[in-house]
Amino acid sequence: MSSSSSEGQGKPKSPLRKRGSLQSTTSPDLRGVAGQAKPLNPQRSLPGTPISHTLKHFPINLRTSMDGKYKEIAEELFTRSLTESEMRTAPYEFPEDSPIEQLEERRQRLERQISQDIKLEPEILLRIKQEFMKIDSAADLEFMNELGGVDRTDDGWMKERVLPMEREYQRVSISGEEKCGVPFTDLVDAAKCVVKALFIREKYIALSIQNFCKTTAHELGELGEKPLDLRIYEEIPETPVDADAPVHPPVSETHPYENQDTKNMPADTGYSCKMVDGVMHVYTKKSPMEKSTELDLPYPDLKEYIADMNVMMALIINGPVKSFCYRRLQYLSSKFQMHILLNEMKELAAQKKVPHRDFYNIRKVDTHIHASSCMNQKHLLRFIKRAMKKYPGEIVHMEHGRGQTLMEVFESMNLTAFDLSVDTLDMHADRNTFHRFDKFNAKYNPIGESILREIFIKTDNHIEGKYFGHMIKEVMADLEESKYQNVELRLSIYGRSRDEWDKLAQWAVKHQVYSDNVRWLIQVPRLFDVYRTKKQLANFQEMMENIFMPLFEVTINPRSHPELHLFLQHVVGFDSVDDESKPEHHIFNMDSPLPADWTEEDNPPYSYYLYYTYANMAVLNHLRRRRGFHTFVLRPHCGEAGPVHHLVSGFMLSENISHGLLLRKAPVLQYLYYLAQIGIAMSPLSNNSLFLSYHRNPLPEYLSRGLMVSLSTDDPLQFHFTKEPLMEEYSIATQVWKLSSCDMCELARNSVLMSGFSHKAKSYWLGPKYSKEGPESNDIRRTNVPDIRVAYRSETLLEELNLITHAVRTKELDNIDEEDTLSMAPIGAEGR
Repeated sequence: MSSSSSEGQGKPKSPLRKRGSLQSTTSPDLRGVAGQAKPLNPQRSLPGTPISHTLKHFPINLRTSMDGKYKEIAEELFTRSLTESEMRTAPYEFPEDSPIEQLEERRQRLERQISQDIKLEPEILLRIKQEFMKIDSAADLEFMNELGGVDRTDDGWMKERVLPMEREYQRVSISGEEKCGVPFTDLVDAAKCVVKALFIREKYIALSIQNFCKTTAHELGELGEKPLDLRIYEEIPETPVDADAPVHPPVSETHPYENQDTKNMPADTGYSCKMVDGVMHVYTKKSPMEKSTELDLPYPDLKEYIADMNVMMALIINGPVKSFCYRRLQYLSSKFQMHILLNEMKELAAQKKVPHRDFYNIRKVDTHIHASSCMNQKHLLRFIKRAMKKYPGEIVHMEHGRGQTLMEVFESMNLTAFDLSVDTLDMHADRNTFHRFDKFNAKYNPIGESILREIFIKTDNHIEGKYFGHMIKEVMADLEESKYQNVELRLSIYGRSRDEWDKLAQWAVKHQVYSDNVRWLIQVPRLFDVYRTKKQLANFQEMMENIFMPLFEVTINPRSHPELHLFLQHVVGFDSVDDESKPEHHIFNMDSPLPADWTEEDNPPYSYYLYYTYANMAVLNHLRRRRGFHTFVLRPHCGEAGPVHHLVSGFMLSENISHGLLLRKAPVLQYLYYLAQIGIAMSPLSNNSLFLSYHRNPLPEYLSRGLMVSLSTDDPLQFHFTKEPLMEEYSIATQVWKLSSCDMCELARNSVLMSGFSHKAKSYWLGPKYSKEGPESNDIRRTNVPDIRVAYRSETLLEELNLITHAVRTKELDNIDEEDTLSMAPIGAEGR
């Protein structure tokens, strides 16, 4: 909530603190006159972009029974994860003999048995649903007026508010004390732990100018005894989009890469930059001989990050917290089932009332797809055959200093255009790739030949990515023809050399690879060990410099890299990719080598990569904000396989993640991801071929509980067959899991919300008020999601937040016996 001008004028300006502190204030030129927060319009964002002010200390007492033991607990967990890396599940998930897991398996078997044995006649089922529809809506409205709506009172509970008639629906309410089903002492301790975790995430997300859930931020803000200047959230300015505007944003009249003059680009600031201990620092003068001061561009202190990581690791294995979160998740699932029983017909009726709009013509974003495999295998086959007929004499490869034409490359393989088929390409994942990431990576090579991958699906080759650029533009043309499908393609920056960014930008500009339907994310493969073994890098800091130095240079002086400046206007964030199931041989703590000292050939752990990527991105975001450029977000692959602590790093540092399968085994983290509404881009068909069979995928469970999930394709070249892979993903999910039309439209709406498309585009696609909270944010004429569903999600989230914040406010228990509440039993004995 932005402060008023009078408040800003009345308070003295805080002195700038030492760089690297989480208490660093925003520098003067980042604020407006009279101390007002200067609005920022990020190109990519959910509403509620926080400014850089953050909390070093929590606003209230959140002392729990584990205080003082975080480091010991976390180190024990990390050690277990190294020594027991061959275990089927992560060591701090529920063991095989855990009562909770047994109950869960028993419940699933019972549900399957019931579904097989009980078959209701269609007319009986219809009659039951019609009975639900006959409930007196006037009596319901009167009852809800007595109970109240979703507005909050001073003590955090609901106050009375009359809801509009069209948003009325059948609600399930739980009355009485201790309604969460756990002992009161456990509730207070668990609530404090959950709130502490949310404060930790809020701190790191605010520090890097990413997006934190507005509703959660407001609830956490009410926990402070008095308003804190360090906890200000800027409102996105009112959009110029009219409520009755068409659903299609204006199409770009000119190509963004055409007729660009470097003289019209922003001028050089005269700053210089240098990497210190793995993180970029920016100085006011270019020459080191001149008197230079460092710009105040805050990033998370390594010592504090390690401490917060230890806190989070300890929380996820705390017994009372696990029990509390598991019960709340089960409650959320059951509550959604009741909601569907009572309101499914009303939701369907609301959708039928909307003219023209249906699932086919609402906006959908493929939030996780790699550019190198964004086409299907038939598209690639046709393109290769067309290239062989059109450019047979073009030199496409250098072999031993001699140029090879496209025809000569295929002749060396004893192949002609007629010989090629989808089966010959052999790029589709099959049963042999399950749990074999090495075999899956080999599928990227057409006909098993890496030379064809280099020629056709690389941006940096002898023909400067000509074929790949043309193929991407054909995919873009298909998207533009469909109108309603959009994608966020991943392009790779490896960090092996300093000129990778310039080559990538020149590829995009030269071949005019752009579409209004496409935004880019930059993926950084975690392959330092490979490059170090080949002597391509001296240390880890060199890799970080190669990735981030060009970005700082182009931000300081756009004219130094004009193509890169143009290209970055359509880049929304960073991704971290590789096989998460690879064992890690190192624990990231204060004893870990700094990036300049990491010269061994072992790969750094996942959290090491993520922290230094995040820290540099945070500094870059503050610099870009100072210059008026859009900022970036972190959206890594996380929780597909491997240890659960990857999800802890993702929770602390990332705006969204991709996959998140392991949340199904970590109830504390799953509940935290729900409360923080962290976007999860899930790819069931990809998981089905690599890590988890389709019927075991947790997506329908996540959706029913209210997590912010969306459907994505990952790699259409390997997993899909049709020209519209995203529709293929939706259709299979709908058939297998029996999703309703409302469920499908909710998934599509989630995909737009968590995407990196501009605020203006989202205003056209979702409605001008999409950034507000609750059903007011929804425009069913654009989203085809009934207000009933949006209201249910909003009210349920508020109830959960109210439950934990109300427990934290309780003063009855100040001292909690550590021995009674701290559960740190051996893994094999837990739950016995």
